[in-house]
Amino acid sequence: MKGMNRQSPTTILDRILLDVQEEILESKRLRPDGDVRGMVADAPPVRSLPSVLEGGFGLIAEIKKRSPSVGEMRAGNVSDAPGAYEESLLVRALSVLTNQRHFGGCMEDLATIRSAVSKPVLRKDFIVNEYQIREARAFGADAVLLMASVLDAPRLKGFHQLVLELGMEALFEVHDEAEVAALPESARIVGINSRRFKAPVESSGFVGPSGSSEKDFSIRLDTFELVNRLPSGVIRVAESGLHADNITTVRGKFEAALVGTSLLRDPEGVRKALAEFEVALAD
Repeated sequence: MKGMNRQSPTTILDRILLDVQEEILESKRLRPDGDVRGMVADAPPVRSLPSVLEGGFGLIAEIKKRSPSVGEMRAGNVSDAPGAYEESLLVRALSVLTNQRHFGGCMEDLATIRSAVSKPVLRKDFIVNEYQIREARAFGADAVLLMASVLDAPRLKGFHQLVLELGMEALFEVHDEAEVAALPESARIVGINSRRFKAPVESSGFVGPSGSSEKDFSIRLDTFELVNRLPSGVIRVAESGLHADNITTVRGKFEAALVGTSLLRDPEGVRKALAEFEVALAD
């Protein structure tokens, strides 16, 4: 991991990564590496994430119970999300948060959702250990998130090699030009995240595992301007801070948008929120 202060975490990312290490230890206690490798052999066939993202602009729709930036999602929306995403022609794939402390997820959630839909499912977590990649495949994930803000260039390359060996694909995530430069040549899908995970906790709007906020202070939408710096030929994904009112600003520059909070916190339900995206993109 890059730049993590184990003694006194001062950024959102530092704090989350400390908790991730604890979750990995607990997972290894419950499911030793040998058991996970055995589960991989019995995992369902991989569904191709790149192929569904190449068919015109669409959404990677997210499932999470809460977030560090705004707090709890609407429980009804979360429970309705798998069915709504499966029905929507706009949704190309699903993103499932498996971090427990900060997002309320787990691997069992991923497996349940994967079995209920026909679309590719991405394990979205803070991947810092090869064990997590094998664990993702063991529970049915078709892709994983690899964050350039967390992994240095050699680990991004090595982790991606393992991802490909397991038949999956990776969504690489970047926030700035230095992180773009660290991407391996094998990168096929690259997301630009407008959320500032490296912002100081005190000024970020971080609300932790409990609490709630109506505004996500960690979003910087001008980060999407980095799209022109991405390697040619990659599938480009816009991440975070997007809703029906601004989704057209990334269409044409990106092949997909990863959307979660605006769907899962909509007071009229996740299907109504998806309908608003469809209307906006039909213009």
